[in-house]
This record gives sequence, structure tokens and C-alpha cells, in this order.
Amino acid sequence: MESTEKIEKPESEWRAELDPNRYAVLRQGATEPAFSGKLYRNKADGTYTCGACGAELFRSDEKYESGSGWPSFTAPLAAGTVELIEDRSHGMIRTEVRCARCHSHLGHVFDDGPGPAGERYCINSLALDFAPEADKA
Repeated sequence: MESTEKIEKPESEWRAELDPNRYAVLRQGATEPAFSGKLYRNKADGTYTCGACGAELFRSDEKYESGSGWPSFTAPLAAGTVELIEDRSHGMIRTEVRCARCHSHLGHVFDDGPGPAGERYCINSLALDFAPEADKA
């Protein structure tokens, strides 16, 4: 089982560890262009993890095609894996999704999803890594 210990680092360390595009998304809250991410069309079975700290965040069986241009999920892997924060940037009121372990920006959650809770977790592909089911021990 992975550690649930919170990760706190100075931004200088995050900047040194992450490539510039990932740093912009994960640590500065940027958004990658729609339909550009390597995981957008991924249909393999496995687990999506935080691109900054490796925390397990979403399962492939919760991923669906929303047409938004970003990987979309109906729910996180488990309660407490992500944190939701009010986002009033860009003249809108949205709910930001962050990794609960390292507080990195992942994307946003909207109330127009198909799952039982009606949520659509719209997550930047650059914010995620993917561990195929075969790689899981």
C-alpha cells in the first residue's frame, strides 16, 4: 500500500523535478490544450496516478469519453485521494481538483457527469501518469 503521508516541498524542488509543461499544470494551475493529452484516448485497464507524487487517484473503470478533450472520470479512486477547492479564477466559479497528498492541481470537477453522483472529474493528462493493470503487483 502506498504512503498517505502528505508531501510538502519548496517550489524550487518541484520545478527541478517536473518538466516545464507538467510544472505549469501541476504547480501553477495551468490547463493543457483540449484533445492534446497522451492519456485522453487511453482505454487500457489500470490506475491513474498523480504526475507529481505518484499517489493513486483514479481507476480506468471510472474513465469515460465526455467529449471535453480531457480525461474524464465519474469518481476518484477512493474518498480522500483528491481535495476539492473553490476556484473563482477567470471570472467563473468552479471546483478545482487537487491531489490530496501533494496538493498539485489536477483539473476541475463539474456536475454534468453520467455516474451515480453526476460528477465529471475533468483532469489534465499532464497531471497524470498511468500504471497499466499488468504492471500492478
